Amino acid sequence: MKKLTILLGLTVIHFSQTAFAQVSADEFQVLREQIQFLTQRLDELEKATRQTTPNLEPASETTVAPVNELIKEKINKDGNGQFSERMAAVSWAERMRWKGDFRYRYENIKVEGTDSRNRIRARIDLEADVSETVQVGLGFATGGEDPVSSNQTLGGGGSTKDLRLDLAYFDWYGLAETHILGGKVRNFLVRAGKNGLMWDDDWRPEGIGANWNNGTFFAHGIGTWIASDSNSNKDNEFAWIAQAGMNFKLGDSTEFRIGAAYAQFNPAGSGSLFGDDDDFFGNSFDPDTLTYLYDYHEIEAFAEITFDLFDRPLMLFADYVTNTAVGENDSGYALGFKYGKTSGKGTWDVSYVYEKLEADAVLGLLTDSNFGGGGTDAKGSIFKGTWALHENWSAKFTYFLNEFDLASGKPKDFNRLQLDLNFRYK
Repeated sequence: MKKLTILLGLTVIHFSQTAFAQVSADEFQVLREQIQFLTQRLDELEKATRQTTPNLEPASETTVAPVNELIKEKINKDGNGQFSERMAAVSWAERMRWKGDFRYRYENIKVEGTDSRNRIRARIDLEADVSETVQVGLGFATGGEDPVSSNQTLGGGGSTKDLRLDLAYFDWYGLAETHILGGKVRNFLVRAGKNGLMWDDDWRPEGIGANWNNGTFFAHGIGTWIASDSNSNKDNEFAWIAQAGMNFKLGDSTEFRIGAAYAQFNPAGSGSLFGDDDDFFGNSFDPDTLTYLYDYHEIEAFAEITFDLFDRPLMLFADYVTNTAVGENDSGYALGFKYGKTSGKGTWDVSYVYEKLEADAVLGLLTDSNFGGGGTDAKGSIFKGTWALHENWSAKFTYFLNEFDLASGKPKDFNRLQLDLNFRYK
């Protein structure tokens, strides 16, 4: 066995310099893994030989040094640093991670007529570890400039579609249980029941934020620039949000979460923050000057409880918000449940939410872009169901049975059906 090990090691070492000079980093990694496997196999064979031949003297450590270590020494000595350069490239690649998702959607909307369309959403993110405590991220998504949607409607004779910057941030986690983030970041605020009463999940805050969570207590805060307002001399670009709460268990399978938040937006006197000049997403505005009538100083309280029912998780939630800067049409709430969980092939979930969001309860621009057509001044039900066809592939239906334009006293019906195929990858 000694002679076999020595012969194999010398043979690999003899040819290593030439071989490694010709392979790519990926090929080099595969070769290195094969060498490590071969070394392990040789150790196993030698061990088996000693067991069948008890008097056989074990080989010395010098004689049977791991082949890959000998290769390192040989290449570092004779290969002009090629091994070190390749290993540095491999190390950097290991610190980078790609992930993303794709969604195909059929949508039918009925509001004073019926409209149907096919839409896609594709997102891809790159994360990289800069150091032991710093990560940076870069993400791209389909769609246009809409801050709460990255959907892209198909059509136009097969024309090319937009792909835009969706994320660009740093994440420093040098303090225990704390993340400091800056740039265009993923929305890390807790959304009760994952519902969009205040914030759409696709909203990407732009600014500086902090996220602290020790498992029992949590606190989130962010300062964000909402818009560069060219319609007014008043500076209303900056807003801030603070959120805190706690998680705790009641028994073996029951989990409870409570929390509260405060958000301050000051657009009163400013023009539309996004879209057309007369688009205020349900909020009150002056039709002559096309400016916001009110500021939005929002206080939120929410609660969730999750427990097992017939061997499946059941989550109940309640969420309430009010705007202290106005005296009417100033509140909103959502109540709902989710039963089941899509965690693998053949699993499923169903959910229901009833929501009412008055015209000036929150800044309409940032709320759920689907409920009531998007924005505030709407009420009604949301039905959802998901079936996992694979661990990373699912089918989902969502139906909105809503009314909007409540403040006018003559609400309009709004019905929306969404059929989705969702795919994700890492």
